[in-house]
Amino acid sequence: MEIWSNMALVLGAYLLGSAPHLVALSKIRGINLNGDLHISLWRKGGRLVGTIGILFEFAKGIIPVLVGIGLGFSLPVVTLAGLAAVIGQMWPIFLQFDGEKGNSIGLAMAAALAPYPLLIALVPIAISVAIRTVPRLLDSRQSLNERLKLGGPPSRSLPLGMAIGFVTLPIASWWLREPMVITSGFLLLFILIMVRRLTAGLRGDLAVSARIGNILVNRLLYDRSYR
Repeated sequence: MEIWSNMALVLGAYLLGSAPHLVALSKIRGINLNGDLHISLWRKGGRLVGTIGILFEFAKGIIPVLVGIGLGFSLPVVTLAGLAAVIGQMWPIFLQFDGEKGNSIGLAMAAALAPYPLLIALVPIAISVAIRTVPRLLDSRQSLNERLKLGGPPSRSLPLGMAIGFVTLPIASWWLREPMVITSGFLLLFILIMVRRLTAGLRGDLAVSARIGNILVNRLLYDRSYR
């Protein structure tokens, strides 16, 4: 019976991660999403709907871990359930296995599983957000309303900060002497994040450019194509 309950938790976590909540919110608002679904929902649906979308994503990363802990599942199974939710977000069965990058849900899963390593991993992410945001806040050429807008144009600092943050996560977990299964889970999380960066839309890039090295470096570091 135990193996079936373990499988049910992991499968349920994957299906929860796969739930197309961003698409559902866009249909409620009557808008069409394209490109990055988070950015598209934020720009077309407004701040409230965009915030709801992010909160739902956080919930999808936290719920499987808390449910697993609350019901007394073993730590390896709980960790696997958290990773399954991230995999569901990246490769959702409901969207033909083509989903999002997994950054938000990955951070949420890590927060529920081991918050202290995450606090260390958030440092480079926070620095990258500041590098992206502070120059705009100090730009007197723009109106105050423009300067206070959340988000902003695409940047290299935030994806790079995210990559550094996720690679810091298993290192911080090891340094803080978290259980090895958690450290290993965070290492797998980093690998998943990088694999998704490399593969999302890769075929389209390769169709228009033969500079494979440039494509791969830009995807790994900056989460974007060679352009």
